[in-house]
Amino acid sequence: MSSLPVLEPVVDTTCCPPAAPALGAAEAQSTAAVFKALADPNRLRLLSIVKAAESGESCVCDLTQPLDLGQPTVSHHLKILVDAGLLHREKRGTWAYYSLVPGALERIGELLESL
Repeated sequence: MSSLPVLEPVVDTTCCPPAAPALGAAEAQSTAAVFKALADPNRLRLLSIVKAAESGESCVCDLTQPLDLGQPTVSHHLKILVDAGLLHREKRGTWAYYSLVPGALERIGELLESL
Protein backbone atom coordinates (compact mmCIF):
# COMPACT_ATOMS: atom_id res chain seq x y z
CA MET A 1 0.00 0.00 0.00
CA SER A 2 1.38 3.39 -0.91
CA SER A 3 1.51 6.20 1.60
CA LEU A 4 0.09 9.59 0.82
CA PRO A 5 2.57 12.45 0.45
CA VAL A 6 2.83 14.92 3.29
CA LEU A 7 1.66 18.34 2.16
CA GLU A 8 3.52 21.37 3.43
CA PRO A 9 1.87 24.80 3.64
CA VAL A 10 2.83 27.21 0.91
CA VAL A 11 4.65 30.26 2.20
CA ASP A 12 4.57 33.32 -0.03
CA THR A 13 7.91 35.03 0.55
CA THR A 14 7.19 37.82 -1.94
CA CYS A 15 4.73 39.55 0.40
CA CYS A 16 5.48 41.31 3.62
CA PRO A 17 3.87 40.10 6.83
CA PRO A 18 0.89 42.18 7.93
CA ALA A 19 1.95 45.23 9.90
CA ALA A 20 0.75 45.60 13.45
CA PRO A 21 -1.45 48.65 14.00
CA ALA A 22 0.48 51.62 15.33
CA LEU A 23 -2.37 52.53 17.67
CA GLY A 24 -4.16 50.11 19.92
CA ALA A 25 -7.92 50.40 20.34
CA ALA A 26 -7.75 52.25 23.67
CA GLU A 27 -5.09 54.67 22.44
CA ALA A 28 -7.06 55.35 19.25
CA GLN A 29 -10.15 56.06 21.37
CA SER A 30 -8.36 58.59 23.60
CA THR A 31 -6.65 60.22 20.62
CA ALA A 32 -9.97 60.56 18.81
CA ALA A 33 -11.47 62.23 21.91
CA VAL A 34 -8.76 64.90 21.80
CA PHE A 35 -9.27 65.54 18.09
CA LYS A 36 -13.04 65.57 18.55
CA ALA A 37 -12.66 68.20 21.28
CA LEU A 38 -10.56 70.30 18.91
CA ALA A 39 -12.97 69.88 16.00
CA ASP A 40 -15.33 72.60 17.23
CA PRO A 41 -14.54 76.26 16.38
CA ASN A 42 -15.87 77.50 19.73
CA ARG A 43 -13.61 75.11 21.63
CA LEU A 44 -10.60 76.20 19.57
CA ARG A 45 -11.43 79.81 20.41
CA LEU A 46 -11.75 78.94 24.10
CA LEU A 47 -8.32 77.30 24.08
CA SER A 48 -6.90 80.36 22.35
CA ILE A 49 -8.46 82.77 24.86
CA VAL A 50 -7.27 80.79 27.87
CA LYS A 51 -3.78 80.44 26.41
CA ALA A 52 -3.56 84.19 25.69
CA ALA A 53 -4.68 85.25 29.19
CA GLU A 54 -1.97 87.25 30.96
CA SER A 55 -2.50 85.33 34.19
CA GLY A 56 -2.48 81.97 32.40
CA GLU A 57 -6.08 81.31 33.40
CA SER A 58 -9.56 82.54 32.59
CA CYS A 59 -12.77 82.67 34.59
CA VAL A 60 -15.79 81.15 32.92
CA CYS A 61 -17.49 84.52 33.49
CA ASP A 62 -14.95 86.11 31.12
CA LEU A 63 -15.40 83.54 28.36
CA THR A 64 -19.06 84.01 27.48
CA GLN A 65 -18.85 87.50 25.97
CA PRO A 66 -16.02 86.87 23.45
CA LEU A 67 -17.88 83.87 22.04
CA ASP A 68 -21.33 85.48 22.27
CA LEU A 69 -22.62 82.29 23.87
CA GLY A 70 -24.52 81.68 27.07
CA GLN A 71 -22.76 80.47 30.20
CA PRO A 72 -24.27 76.94 30.04
CA THR A 73 -23.03 76.47 26.45
CA VAL A 74 -19.56 77.78 27.27
CA SER A 75 -19.43 75.52 30.34
CA HIS A 76 -20.38 72.54 28.16
CA HIS A 77 -17.53 73.28 25.74
CA LEU A 78 -15.10 73.78 28.62
CA LYS A 79 -16.11 70.42 30.13
CA ILE A 80 -15.29 68.69 26.85
CA LEU A 81 -11.87 70.36 26.81
CA VAL A 82 -11.27 69.33 30.43
CA ASP A 83 -12.37 65.74 29.73
CA ALA A 84 -9.99 65.63 26.74
CA GLY A 85 -7.12 66.60 29.04
CA LEU A 86 -6.51 69.99 27.44
CA LEU A 87 -7.74 72.33 30.19
CA HIS A 88 -7.56 72.23 33.97
CA ARG A 89 -10.56 73.45 36.01
CA GLU A 90 -10.28 75.04 39.45
CA LYS A 91 -13.39 76.01 41.39
CA ARG A 92 -13.15 79.23 43.42
CA GLY A 93 -16.33 80.23 45.18
CA THR A 94 -19.12 80.33 42.62
CA TRP A 95 -16.79 80.61 39.61
CA ALA A 96 -14.58 78.15 37.79
CA TYR A 97 -11.17 79.13 36.42
CA TYR A 98 -9.57 77.35 33.50
CA SER A 99 -5.92 76.99 32.52
CA LEU A 100 -4.05 74.94 29.95
CA VAL A 101 -2.81 71.59 31.16
CA PRO A 102 0.99 71.82 31.03
CA GLY A 103 2.26 70.12 27.89
CA ALA A 104 -1.23 69.61 26.42
CA LEU A 105 -0.55 71.48 23.20
CA GLU A 106 2.79 69.72 22.75
CA ARG A 107 1.04 66.40 23.29
CA ILE A 108 -1.35 67.19 20.41
CA GLY A 109 1.66 67.64 18.14
CA GLU A 110 3.09 64.34 19.35
CA LEU A 111 -0.24 62.61 18.66
CA LEU A 112 -0.15 63.85 15.08
CA GLU A 113 3.45 62.76 14.64
CA SER A 114 2.70 59.29 15.97
CA LEU A 115 0.21 58.66 13.19
